[in-house]
Amino acid sequence: MDQTRYPTSPETIVVFTDLNCSFAHLAVHKLHEARCRLGLEGRISFDHRAFPLELFNLTVNERPGVDSEVAVVGGIEPNAGWRLWQGPDWTYPVTMLPALEAVQAAKRQGWQASERLDLALRQAFWAQGRCISMRHVILDVAEGTKAVDVKELAADLDTGRARADVMAQFEAAREGRVNCSPHVFLADGTDEANPGVRVDWVNGGFGIGYPVIEAYDPTVFDRLLCHAASLL
Repeated sequence: MDQTRYPTSPETIVVFTDLNCSFAHLAVHKLHEARCRLGLEGRISFDHRAFPLELFNLTVNERPGVDSEVAVVGGIEPNAGWRLWQGPDWTYPVTMLPALEAVQAAKRQGWQASERLDLALRQAFWAQGRCISMRHVILDVAEGTKAVDVKELAADLDTGRARADVMAQFEAAREGRVNCSPHVFLADGTDEANPGVRVDWVNGGFGIGYPVIEAYDPTVFDRLLCHAASLL
């Protein structure tokens, strides 16, 4: 089994995502929701791995494309937390690499620290309109989780301790080995790209046209969690 993509143990589910991806925000929200509902907290952990869109596309994740998705994706799961960017254009995040690196660095403090930071960074960006490219914002978000040692995280960010992890995950995802953000992998080889969602773009691609959700099946998240639990 390719452990650059799959979990190293049945207790974890690998989730490849970018933080500036509306479909990933939806999937991560639903995974947390399903795990809680099924009573699997403390038994199944989420191993967040980076799918940095800016490296795949060699450009920023353009705000027009992101904005076009918010009402559509947010409309099917409003409880995930969404709003259009309210700040000036020059305050919009140009990169997600520092935040992705922070999530990897937090793994040194345990799965819970990494999971909580990942979820809090998504809420900070999508629901609160904060520029999570910036070091002080990342550390403030980490402080708010009450699960992350902020001094340790700051030291890891300042030394670039987890930078190689992000780049290794990018390399592991290249050439079609990981299809998109989000893509979920289980220990037995099960995988699901953009779980539960089938989408098409109308009048142009990302940043030009707009997305249309052709099908949405939220029960896929319960199935993924139940299947992961059956492997324990």
